[in-house]
Amino acid sequence: MISFNQNLKSNIYSKKSLLCVGLDIAPENIQSNNIQDLIDHSKVVIDATRNSAIAYKPNFAFFERWGSSGFKWLEEILTYIGNNHIKIADAKRGDIGNTAYQYACSIFDHFKFDAVTLNPYLGRDSIEPFIGNPEKGVFILCRTSNDSASDFQNEVVGDKPLYEKVAISAVSLNSNDNIGLVVGATALEEIIKVRKVAPNLPLLIPGVGAQGGSLEHSIKEGTSSGTALINISRAISFAGSMTKQDIHDAAKNYVDAMNRALL
Repeated sequence: MISFNQNLKSNIYSKKSLLCVGLDIAPENIQSNNIQDLIDHSKVVIDATRNSAIAYKPNFAFFERWGSSGFKWLEEILTYIGNNHIKIADAKRGDIGNTAYQYACSIFDHFKFDAVTLNPYLGRDSIEPFIGNPEKGVFILCRTSNDSASDFQNEVVGDKPLYEKVAISAVSLNSNDNIGLVVGATALEEIIKVRKVAPNLPLLIPGVGAQGGSLEHSIKEGTSSGTALINISRAISFAGSMTKQDIHDAAKNYVDAMNRALL
């Protein structure tokens, strides 16, 4: 059995890419409230990035907004992506053990995702239901890229900021080699500190592109002792005139820049 983290590393090396394409397709971005237009555009994004991306990360909020139609769209998109790319559920789940188990069944058994993002605020019993199968992975929110992330995540608890304690706890839970961390590209110093306490965990790094995080710094520090995925959403999905060619070129340019940063 190959663990999720081993599979991720294998995909990175074989495809020579760190790109995870976030699927955050909103009507405001494509100037249409017709869900079929959203479905069509998400397929354009996938078709345009198949050769550049190693992973796709549908953000549940953008599907849940549409109720049952949105869940049908999500199922359709997962089938459309196929089995040659890692599929990460950007669901940010976090609840008590029994509820967490139901979420895990939904994401892994029903939707067949390979991994999921988790909010660790409720502690280890909100994480354990997701990590029993080594082939299924989790990315635990550690130090996020949003403006108010420091409100709680940088608070010192004992002798360490909370995000470092999250990283240390994630290492202790990683007996199945299927845990990673979410650390934002906008948190430059925090990436370095997380790598010191969690040198081998893969990082999922959002915040490059529309949020202005440094791609070069994220790759240099994020891959200093382990693997990393660079998540880019809006800067690819809505590039240029949003044609397939514009989206393809944007994704390729990011991958080329990533590979230069790795040299």
